[in-house]
Amino acid sequence: MNAPLTYTHDSSPEAGTATTILPGIEWICMPLPFALNHINLWLLADGQHPGAKPGYAIVDTGIATPDVHQAWGKLLADRQLTRAIVTHLHPDHVGNARWLEEKTGAALWMSQGDYLTAKLINAGVSPFSTTDLIDFFVRHGMGQEHAAAFEKRGNSYKDGVPSLPSSYIQLFDNEVLRIGAHEWRTIVGYGHAAEHMSLYCEELHVLISGDMLLPRISTNISVHPANPYANPLKLFLDSIDKFLALPADTLVLPSHGRPFRGLHGRVTALHQHHTERCEILLNACKGKAHNAAEIIPALFEREFNDAHQTMFAMGEAIAHLNYLVHGGKMQRIDTNQRDDAHKTIRFIS
Repeated sequence: MNAPLTYTHDSSPEAGTATTILPGIEWICMPLPFALNHINLWLLADGQHPGAKPGYAIVDTGIATPDVHQAWGKLLADRQLTRAIVTHLHPDHVGNARWLEEKTGAALWMSQGDYLTAKLINAGVSPFSTTDLIDFFVRHGMGQEHAAAFEKRGNSYKDGVPSLPSSYIQLFDNEVLRIGAHEWRTIVGYGHAAEHMSLYCEELHVLISGDMLLPRISTNISVHPANPYANPLKLFLDSIDKFLALPADTLVLPSHGRPFRGLHGRVTALHQHHTERCEILLNACKGKAHNAAEIIPALFEREFNDAHQTMFAMGEAIAHLNYLVHGGKMQRIDTNQRDDAHKTIRFIS
């Protein structure tokens, strides 16, 4: 039987302060302007690195907002950053990479898949534009009220990531990084982002999991207009199974929530969660075709009133439906008649 989750801390640190996890590893909590109101960043004591002074490597950078910049100002008063290692492209992770590079000279280290995708979304290049996203969700049943809210919001990615560094150092899967006194191995993960990088230190039994393994909430898994038939849920579940090869007592440092132990049990729980969600959809679509927007209440058992949460809900609903189609348990009913409100993409089991 898998051990239950145990937490190393009762609460998170205040913004702009650092809490020591282990010698050479510090925990920073930065605010987010969303329902998910924080992100964890990790300072790793770094040694001499070409082109950088001794100091700290930061894992993830926070979203680009004035309060996060203020918190960074406090932290940088007595610290030098040697590099910024970013797990993936989402604004709360890469948002300040350019800002920190300009302030400290810390170069961005990131996977190619996420760096290039971030550039495309930031520039609003089709099919990564807001217009493409709106059209894609409307095809899956999203109403005009939500579509108008998306259009009014515009390119929200650029709000959280005003710009990106003009160059980066590419991270590869299973690459060993020497950071200070320790070696950290990269573990690529798919489903949540293009090419998400987690970091594992065998000597310390510590996993910086990014968004691939969170203690309380399930990672958002979405389908996007550039790859409409994708199966990101299978990619995600296959990816987290890689963590089962790590020791059971591994200390997990997640991007959201508190540091925890109980990695194997959490992987099992996530598999069970998504299995249950799929069963709900199979029952909801049994004998009657539904689009993604129509099954959101059954999938999440709550309403989403803002564009940000609606985006995640739509993407995740499509991901579960695609997963069932790929598994041969559901049929996709498609049409090209986009001007007819009743001719959206539907699914039936």
